This record gives sequence, C-alpha cells and structure tokens, in this order.
Amino acid sequence: MAIARLEHDAPLPAWGSRGAFTSVTRTPSELSIVCEDGAVPQDVAAARGWRILMLEGRIPLTQTGIAADFTAVLARANVSVFIISTFETDFVLLPEKSLDLAIAALGDAGHSISR
Repeated sequence: MAIARLEHDAPLPAWGSRGAFTSVTRTPSELSIVCEDGAVPQDVAAARGWRILMLEGRIPLTQTGIAADFTAVLARANVSVFIISTFETDFVLLPEKSLDLAIAALGDAGHSISR
C-alpha cells in the first residue's frame, strides 16, 4: 500500500480509486489517497511499502477504545501506524518492514491474527 499526498484542490486522479482497497480524504490542506503501491505514479509524493491490517467484525460507531487498544500495543513495539476508520471497522497501515514485529506484538497481547 502507499499513502499519497496531493494538493488540496487537485482533482481525484483515476489511479486513486483503483484496487481492492482505496481511501480518499480531502481536507483544506491536502488530498490524501491510500491505495495499492503500484497504482501511484513515481512522480507523486507518497510513503510506499505499507501493509494493511483490518480489525475484524463490525465495530459500532458508539464503541470506544478498540483502535486505541490495538495501536497502543503497536506503539509499545515501536511500530508506526496510519489509521483509517470506516463506517463498519478500522484499518491499520504499518510499514512492511515492521509487519512481523507487529504481528508478534499483537499476538503476545492476546489479539488473534489471520492472514
């Protein structure tokens, strides 16, 4: 996965909506696009080489602390995260180089991981 940044007023590029997972967020200061690494042109500013973990099951919007618990484990393991929340669940992106460390830390903390 890649996390790309464009100018806030940039049009949504065609590559920004390709793939099984995409997330687009526009703010007053940027347009962020999360999508498959290979979809992002090389001349676009992007953090590349991220993996994505999905918290399984639907998480009601009234539920609190789920992402905080999960990311606290990763913070203690010194794993950087980028979180995306949807209506149904949360996704945690982490650097590919940290994937094994993250899975081990989450397992040690009692979280089950399925690939």
